[in-house]
Amino acid sequence: MTFNPQDRHLPVFQHPILTVLVDDSRSFMDSLVFQMDRTRPVVTFTDPREALQWIREAYTTRFTGFLPVRVTHDDLTFLTERRTVQLDIDRIHRQIHDIHRFVQPGVIVVDYSMPQMDGLEFCRALQDLPCKTILLTGTADEGVAVQGFNHGLIDRYVKKHDSNMVERLDQEIDALQQQYFTTLSHTLRDLLTRHSFSFLSDAAMAERVRQLAARYGFVEYYLYPNPAGILLLTAQGQATLMVIETRTSLASQVESAEAYDAPAALTEGLREGRIVPFFWPGNGMYTPACVDWEQYCLPAERVEGREEFLYALFDLPRHLLDEPVVSFRTFLTEFERNEGSLTGR
Repeated sequence: MTFNPQDRHLPVFQHPILTVLVDDSRSFMDSLVFQMDRTRPVVTFTDPREALQWIREAYTTRFTGFLPVRVTHDDLTFLTERRTVQLDIDRIHRQIHDIHRFVQPGVIVVDYSMPQMDGLEFCRALQDLPCKTILLTGTADEGVAVQGFNHGLIDRYVKKHDSNMVERLDQEIDALQQQYFTTLSHTLRDLLTRHSFSFLSDAAMAERVRQLAARYGFVEYYLYPNPAGILLLTAQGQATLMVIETRTSLASQVESAEAYDAPAALTEGLREGRIVPFFWPGNGMYTPACVDWEQYCLPAERVEGREEFLYALFDLPRHLLDEPVVSFRTFLTEFERNEGSLTGR
């Protein structure tokens, strides 16, 4: 899981997605795929028209846009002019049960020089979709690529004959995958950061999540609502919950602990910000069911951003998930064995 240093906010969720290669030379594409990151799922096309049809079908039938909201009419007046917007935040992390989340065609890599349609025409036909585009150019095509970039037709361009072309292409794909999720979650993130999830728009927290992903091998993450935090997954599907507190949210924990006459050590630890709790038997707060309270608390780690955040990493009990996690490793195995059934090709 990579992060673009230019984006100082966290997307609401992020996971591996498909890269689509479009080039009329089958031998070039086979060689390129062989040299690319082996954990990157890639779909290839030699016919740009077939590629366009498949990408459009993918977005219109399988990925019509992700926003966990439901709009309803006013229950009292039934006036269509009065609408209620409901957020289903749980839906964000419930994606971990669906193998098809990995099949989104998020980054398209297309050759400029093709007989049926040049690469810029191809990218122009995708402008209304959220996917990101990279143009592969020959030496003589670089000026055209610069114009395409300046006019917003492409997001990046890479010269095919550069000695470090494959390494550069892998880097650009990684960066654009994050931009893809930034685009998808922009509106939702703006709504959520006004309430209990201010860490989504804090640069210091974005940097800390990046560091944790690199240290522990997390490849995907999702906003988690209760307790507020981030659900992180390894390629094997091991789930870790990063519980994130502020001084204000810890004050609510202290009130709950005092209401149930909690042990003094627990109350003081919460008040002083020395521990972060995950009282899952008590629906997020201390209750008498949490008799051995120490097993539900970890030492607090601090992040100084626009405000002070305190966090800890907990193994997520499997019984808190409605269904088994479909891991990225499982997807890669199934993709290699039966790509057609997953991609609809």
